[in-house]
Amino acid sequence: MRKTTERRRRTATRGRGVLLAAGAVCVVIFVVAAVLALVLPGPAEEPGSDLPGLAESHGIKLGVAVAVDPLRDDSDYQDIVTDHYTSVTAENTMKWEHVQPERHEFDWSGPDTMVDFAEDHGLDMRGHTLLWHNQQPEWLAQGFYDSDELREVMREHMEALVGRYQGRIDSWDVINEPFEDGGPELRDNLWYQTLGEDYIAEGLRMAHEVDPDAKLYINEFGIEGGGDKADALYELASGLLEEGVPLHGIGFQGHFVHGDVPEDLAENMRRFADLGLDVEISELDVRIAEPVTDEAISAQAEEYRRAVEACLDVSRCVGVSVWGVTDAHSWIPEWFPGYDSALPFDEDYQGKPALGGMVEALRRDRRSPGRPAPGR
Repeated sequence: MRKTTERRRRTATRGRGVLLAAGAVCVVIFVVAAVLALVLPGPAEEPGSDLPGLAESHGIKLGVAVAVDPLRDDSDYQDIVTDHYTSVTAENTMKWEHVQPERHEFDWSGPDTMVDFAEDHGLDMRGHTLLWHNQQPEWLAQGFYDSDELREVMREHMEALVGRYQGRIDSWDVINEPFEDGGPELRDNLWYQTLGEDYIAEGLRMAHEVDPDAKLYINEFGIEGGGDKADALYELASGLLEEGVPLHGIGFQGHFVHGDVPEDLAENMRRFADLGLDVEISELDVRIAEPVTDEAISAQAEEYRRAVEACLDVSRCVGVSVWGVTDAHSWIPEWFPGYDSALPFDEDYQGKPALGGMVEALRRDRRSPGRPAPGR
């Protein structure tokens, strides 16, 4: 009995020794790991991963135009949107030809997907677009309407589309590209032909009646660097405001060519802001002439930085939206043959230096007078 007890005592002693030794080893391993964690660099953080927080700290939205099909089926595409942006714009699915392909026949599958996705992920939503000369269904583009009939068509469309998402969409591009491409004249579109210049005021009033809380925009390209077209839009906006028309903002599309981003972008946005209007860069991309070089890709980062900084330098600039998620889904190669690589993510969904350019802009405190400090 005493031998058994002694054997158990020796076994227990050895067990405690093993446990103490194992504990000491664990402590050593823990200390070494902690030291290495301090000394060795961790995994590289993606340059754009803190974009949403930085944008929110400045009180602006950082948005992106999204396409329906990859938004439904491509998890990598979805992750880019949710990880890097705070708002989304419907790239095509809310345009007239998709929403109302036949009169009184509406297809809500795409817009519903877009709005539901935004709400599910805490993203703001921009509506695009209500009155535009492009992407009209055949029944509308080739129809013949007197002024009363066309007003009824406009009202039906707005009541259906804007009304369906009332309270769920923050702002609408109500009037899209009202001026001719290269000049200061109003575009001779369907609306202008039938209703004259008044179609702009009527469209804004109709949209406001349907959703009084939505911010209503005129969205235009070729105005970013001033000039006759920008001056004509300024006069139009001034007149609308004097008449009490519910115009709340101007979208500066920002479809730039590499090497040609205007230096006076902030200055030109500021004069519209001085009218009491919000402004934003609504469709930013910077296309590069082929063959696309590494040097051009690196320089593009500076152009994205300057665009975001221009917004930060204008007290009423409320956001910047990039026009497309990746180069694999960009409109640029189709519409501008010989150009490519316009977006911050490449065809393989990899971030480009442009992401770092935006981060650099948002990490600087370049608020103009009147812009509240972050968090106020």
